[in-house]
Amino acid sequence: MSGRRGESPARGEGTPDALASEGPEGAVPPPRSGGRAEARRAAQGRGGGKAEAASGGRAAARRNSKPKKNVKKIVAWSAAGVLVLIAGTGGAIYYKLNANIKTFDSDAVSTDRPPEAKADADGNKPVNLLLIGSDSRGKNNADLGGGEDGGARSDTTILLHVYADHKHAVGISIPRNAMVQIPPCKLPNGKWTKGGNDLFNAAFSMGGSDDGNPACTQNTIEKVTGIRIDHTMVVDFNGFAAMTKAVNGVDVCLPKPIYEGDINPNLHKKGNLVLPQGKQTVQGQQALDYVRLRHGIGDGSDIGRMKRQQAFLSSLATKMKKDGLSPTNLLPLADAATKSLTVDQGLDSADKLLSFGMSLKNIDMHDLKFVTAPWRYRTQDANIDLVQPDANKLWETLRADQTIDGQNATGQQPDAPGSGTSSAPQQPAPSTSAAPPAPAGDAANSSIKVAVYNGTTVNGLAGKGTEQLKAAKFVASTAGQGSSTKLKTTTIEYGSGQKANAEKVAALFPGASLEPSSARGISVIVGQDFAAAMGMGSGAAPTSSPAGATPGVQAPPQPLPTTVTNDARSADDDICANTTYGSGG
Repeated sequence: MSGRRGESPARGEGTPDALASEGPEGAVPPPRSGGRAEARRAAQGRGGGKAEAASGGRAAARRNSKPKKNVKKIVAWSAAGVLVLIAGTGGAIYYKLNANIKTFDSDAVSTDRPPEAKADADGNKPVNLLLIGSDSRGKNNADLGGGEDGGARSDTTILLHVYADHKHAVGISIPRNAMVQIPPCKLPNGKWTKGGNDLFNAAFSMGGSDDGNPACTQNTIEKVTGIRIDHTMVVDFNGFAAMTKAVNGVDVCLPKPIYEGDINPNLHKKGNLVLPQGKQTVQGQQALDYVRLRHGIGDGSDIGRMKRQQAFLSSLATKMKKDGLSPTNLLPLADAATKSLTVDQGLDSADKLLSFGMSLKNIDMHDLKFVTAPWRYRTQDANIDLVQPDANKLWETLRADQTIDGQNATGQQPDAPGSGTSSAPQQPAPSTSAAPPAPAGDAANSSIKVAVYNGTTVNGLAGKGTEQLKAAKFVASTAGQGSSTKLKTTTIEYGSGQKANAEKVAALFPGASLEPSSARGISVIVGQDFAAAMGMGSGAAPTSSPAGATPGVQAPPQPLPTTVTNDARSADDDICANTTYGSGG
């Protein structure tokens, strides 16, 4: 999604003068008001709100007309000063950061959630962080390419799984135009939606607020993956631009030069050069142009854009690792980020944010991976479906706290039995009873499309339902997790004019209930009755154990397909590699 290019944030903003350990009794003074950026805004009549008006404007311009000495230098902290800040005993910068942070309503988080991961014998637990890049049109975001329309969309969404050993991590990019089951979500007016099939991006837009709906996105991710999200973090355009400046730019690479017409196709002309071909360092507006770019490279799809976003985050992580994850480096970054940051209540203070950041310092860049959830283009429209069972295998791998190349990352020794930290349902064992025979399909079934959802916690059950439908010649696809995991009886939902076709589908699921729906087409939500018929139990435990397996020990997840592993990016990969998808442009 492209918007118009706006002005870059003024150079020099966000310089953490407040971090100098000067002032009476070693106190950390608050940031100095005014500055050249505010003087320029005052001269242009672009005040930044009441707070900026009070500290900037003409007075700031007068103050800044005098030469400054060493304005780009930060006085080194004393060891005692750092300890005081880490302890959270009241430095001015902490008050400033805490005032910046916004949280979203915890009451909007679903009560029907996957279980929390259990600590292993060493007390280690994985952490799942949902990262959402918002293209909110509110505040000053429109000036940075947010366009003119109201509301907010999730420009990018990454599920970051930090393994229990805190030495490995993997970020999973979720295509924003993937068709998924969105569960009931709370709207700004306090009402809850009914849920239903929609594009993944619609979850964040639910309610039409300029702040977006991060709780709805979190609820959706938990339903799609069966993974409990520990923390959610939303950064908008302003925050992203400020963060790239706080680290003095990020190294990127482009296979082709990019022009204004690529950034905004509505120009209908090539325009001026925006980003040259090859390696370069970008920050502010240019960094936004890079991570939001779709056109001019590859097939112009979101898939290519996600690859560049993964390359950008890899480069950013590598730079931060090289510079060192110390409070000295993290606090300027936190100051920039928190100005446009919305988080869950578990990350609602500077102490919590910095503590989480410091907990990642032992991750080697080769062990920080990025992959895209298995996907394919839909035949009926230009959107995307998540490929099953490949996607479920990926979620199972994360729940078992295994790396994508099969390493045990729970923090225990590799040969420790039952070392997985996942509290997700165990893998179902091979059935001891045959599945109910599928009725012979007739040619007419090949024109009936059916989406299959899992209404239980039994892994792979929706895939079994899909196989049964395909055997009867229906055009069936596995759509993922249903809005509930406690469905006792399989339900067939059908749209207008689809009742006769739904009855044909119901013949494959004895005892299933038929329910009309406002959605188009036919959906099957398989329940515990189908699990029992397949010999897969109710999801609490497998009906039997594979030969040689240790009773009570969760079976290891199935190996990931090469379509996932071969496409993975390590944070230390060449920044010029794997940054586009498809041909053309």
